[in-house]
Amino acid sequence: KCKNSLLDTHPINLNSSNNFIPFLKDDVLEKLDFVVLNFPNNPTATSIDLEQLKKWVKLALKYDFILMNDECYSEIYRDTPPSSLLEASISVGNSEFKNIVVVNSLSKRSSAPSLRSGFIAGDSRILKEYAKYRSYLGANIPNPLQLTASVAWMDEEHVEQNRAKYNINFNLAKDILGIDIPQTTFYLWLEIKNGDEIDFTKKLYQKYNIKVLPGSFLGRDKEGVGYVRIALIQNMEDTKITLEKIKQFMSEYE
Repeated sequence: KCKNSLLDTHPINLNSSNNFIPFLKDDVLEKLDFVVLNFPNNPTATSIDLEQLKKWVKLALKYDFILMNDECYSEIYRDTPPSSLLEASISVGNSEFKNIVVVNSLSKRSSAPSLRSGFIAGDSRILKEYAKYRSYLGANIPNPLQLTASVAWMDEEHVEQNRAKYNINFNLAKDILGIDIPQTTFYLWLEIKNGDEIDFTKKLYQKYNIKVLPGSFLGRDKEGVGYVRIALIQNMEDTKITLEKIKQFMSEYE
C-alpha cells in the first residue's frame, strides 16, 4: 500500500553545496514510497562509497521505502570499482535485500546501448511483481540481439579495454586542463567560471566544432547552471586535440 494517495515527486538536487552527494531530510523520507539513486552518477561523475550506501539501505528499512540504484556505470572507473547497493545491503545484515533493487545494463560497460540488454536484482518480492509487469508491458529482444548480448555479458576483456581507454583520456584531461579527474564514469563535469554554460557551448561549437552539453539541460530549477558535461569517449589522439582546443577556448572565453 502506498503512503500517498496522489503521485508526488521530490527531486534530489546535486550541486557543489552538497558535493553532489544525495540527501533527504527525515520529514521527506517518511512520506516516500520509492527512492531512485544513480551512482556512479551521470552527469556529475560523482560516486558514493560503501558507508554512504549503507546509510541509504538503513533509511530504506527504517522508513519502509523501495530503494533503487541505477548502476550502469559500475564498471567504468579509474582504479577501484565502486561499491554496489547490493553489497551495502549485505553489509548491514539485509541479506534478503528487503526494499532494495539495482538495475544495470550493457550500454556503458560494453558501449552497446542499442542492444537494450540489462538486468534488475534485489528483493525477490519486488522482482516477482516486476516480472508480471514486464510480461505485459515489456518488449521482447530479438534472438540475434539476445545472442549478441550474451556474448558481451560473458566477456570482460572488452570492458577492461574500454576502461583503459577512458583512463588514458582522463589522464590527458588532468594534464591539459589541470583539473582533478573523477574516479568513475567517462564524463567531465566542467565548471564554467562566468556561469553561462549555454553561451559557452554555442561559442565552443561555432569556433572549434566541439560539442559539449550544457549542465542546465540535465537539471531542473537551475541545477546544472554553470557546468558543461564532456564525454571522453574518443580515441587518445582525437581526445588530446579536443582537450587542447577546449583549453584554448577557455582562456579566450574567460
